[in-house]
Amino acid sequence: MGLRDNLKAAALELAGQLQVRDVRMGLGYSAVQLENGQLGVAFNFLDGIGGGCSVYAGPRPLVGRPAMDLLNLFDSDNALESALALACTNALLNTPDQPYSEGPSITQLDFQSADRVGMVGYFAPIVNEILPHVAAIEIFERQSQLGKGIRSFEEAADILPQCDIALVTSTCIINNTIDQVLALVEQCREVVMLGTSTPMSKVVFADTPVTLLSGIAVNDARGVLQAVSEAGGTPAIRPYTDKVNLRVFPE
Repeated sequence: MGLRDNLKAAALELAGQLQVRDVRMGLGYSAVQLENGQLGVAFNFLDGIGGGCSVYAGPRPLVGRPAMDLLNLFDSDNALESALALACTNALLNTPDQPYSEGPSITQLDFQSADRVGMVGYFAPIVNEILPHVAAIEIFERQSQLGKGIRSFEEAADILPQCDIALVTSTCIINNTIDQVLALVEQCREVVMLGTSTPMSKVVFADTPVTLLSGIAVNDARGVLQAVSEAGGTPAIRPYTDKVNLRVFPE
C-alpha cells in the first residue's frame, strides 16, 4: 500500500463513530474539526480545484457526517477532496499527548558543511538559515513559474538520491506524489516531512525513509477556523498553533 492508504487506515482506526463538527475550505487551507474538538488543517492547491459555481462538488452537508466519510476522500483525485481527507486525518493523528519537541525543524537536524540538501517544495525562510551551514541546497517545485535557482520537480529523480538530507513538503500527500518522492530519498541520512499539513504519526511513517515529522499542534481551534475562513495562510494560522517535531527514526 502507498502512504495515503496507510494514513487512511491509521485514521480510520481512530475515527470510530466520531462525527464532523465543522469544515472550512479557505483559499489557503482547509480545516476539519471533529465533535471531540480536535482540529486538523491541510493546504489547498488552488490550481487543482475545479471551476463552476460549486467549487466543492462532493456530498453535502459535511457537518454531521461520520469522520470516515471524509477519510474516504483519500480515494479521490480531486485536490480539494484530498485536502479535506488529510485535514480530517490530522485532526485524528495530531493529538497533544505525543512526545513532541517544539521549535523549527532545522533545530532538530545536524547539518554538516559537506551536506547537499534536497528541498521538495520551496520554504524560503528555511533556505536562508540552512545555506551558510551546508555545501548546497537543491530546491524542486511543480509550479509553472519557477524562480531563480529553483529546479522543476522532474529534475528531482536525478538529484534527490544524491542528497544527504531531504526536506519534503507534506503537500506531496495531497497531490499524491509522496510515494514517488520517498522512493528517491531512501539513501538520505535525514528525511523530514515538513509543513502545516504534516500528519504526526510515527506508526504511519515507521516503514518509510522519513526520520522526522515537523508540523503543527493546534492550541486555539476557534482562531484557526476563523483564519482559514478569512483566506489566511501560514502567517494567519501561526498565532493559534505550535510548531512541533516528532522523531521517527532513530529513536
